[in-house]
Amino acid sequence: MTGFEIFWPIVAHVFLVFCLYALLSFRRMGLVRAGKANAGQFRENRDEPGESLVVKNSIANQFELPVLFYVCCVLLYITEADNIVSLALAWLFVALRYVHAFVHVTSNRLRYRRPLFMGGVATLFAMWVWLAVWMAMS
Repeated sequence: MTGFEIFWPIVAHVFLVFCLYALLSFRRMGLVRAGKANAGQFRENRDEPGESLVVKNSIANQFELPVLFYVCCVLLYITEADNIVSLALAWLFVALRYVHAFVHVTSNRLRYRRPLFMGGVATLFAMWVWLAVWMAMS
């Protein structure tokens, strides 16, 4: 690897977060326009309608497990363990986050969401194992 490749999956994930914020804004504005909600509900963050609540929850989910992803990517870079294995795992993790978020804000079916989430957990765990093995071998 020649440079900062391990940071591109982070950038891709951050883009997902911004897309979700945009979607949340569009859904909330649409709910207010349709008379299904009033702006005060969002100001005090109570009684969020289901159409926007799923997006809000998906955004919150992007600041849970992915925090460990960001830390791992930085550590992989610092320890020079950012190679094709770690990069492939990082891209897989981000791809799973995208699909998980899509399911979350559309059908929100746990039948599909849970395996995607657990796939992300397993992928991130593999990244941390890779980092630990790399450091132990160095």
